Amino acid sequence: MGGTSEFEHVRSEPDPIRRGRRATELITLYQQRAAELARLRKEAIEEAHRKGLNYTEIAELLGITKGRISQIKSGAPPAERAFFGVGPVAVGVPRRDTADDAVVDASDRAARQLIEKVLARLSLATSRYEIDPDAQDVPAGDTVVICDPGSAPVAQELLAADDALNLEKVDGEWCLVDKATGRRYSRPAQRQSGVDIGFLGRREEDGRVIVQIAGLTDAGAHGVAHWLDSNVAALYEPSARSVSAVVECEVADLEVTDSRAVAGPFTTRR
Repeated sequence: MGGTSEFEHVRSEPDPIRRGRRATELITLYQQRAAELARLRKEAIEEAHRKGLNYTEIAELLGITKGRISQIKSGAPPAERAFFGVGPVAVGVPRRDTADDAVVDASDRAARQLIEKVLARLSLATSRYEIDPDAQDVPAGDTVVICDPGSAPVAQELLAADDALNLEKVDGEWCLVDKATGRRYSRPAQRQSGVDIGFLGRREEDGRVIVQIAGLTDAGAHGVAHWLDSNVAALYEPSARSVSAVVECEVADLEVTDSRAVAGPFTTRR
């Protein structure tokens, strides 16, 4: 259904609740598209400048003032906004019901809160959803899936599709394996070292972006979010079809104090 027909459909909806709900959804959708168009315009201006046009010439060709060019350059969302898609972005965490999962739960919640801050910084609207234990599919649209391999089949299926890394279980512990070298990345032998590990994956599929954050150990998901917060600009590449990395983090009193990529980022380009 096109934008005009969607608009007319809302106008003609007789039920006020459905009309109001759909109007709210479309307002969010249009705002996200407007933000993406602003990013694309800024990107086009910078590309034209790199190709030799000065900003006065670009302004004349676009039919705007040079002052407006300066406003666009400083006010439009940064290029890395596209790392998460166009928006809005749904952020999911596993649905948990047992006390045994309390520590992992805390990491998932911390990861989601941090990712939501990153998305807000990039002018991306968000919604939340819960991943059921038997979930195999990702919801429609751009999404961030924060889910360890043992919590739902969808996490394992997303990891299985990665170009650079395999997921294996050795002696009851999940580990990531570099397909090219065979090297394994897993929980350190001495658990008291305060080091956790996780996976970051991002790929484009059916016109949308799926970002996966999978903790292999207790605070792994939070560690990945911590690293992504500082590195999203460097990770984003317009020509990339997919990117993934193994992230290691240091934890003290359930707080991530440092994070780093120990494998990757691995990038597959179009």
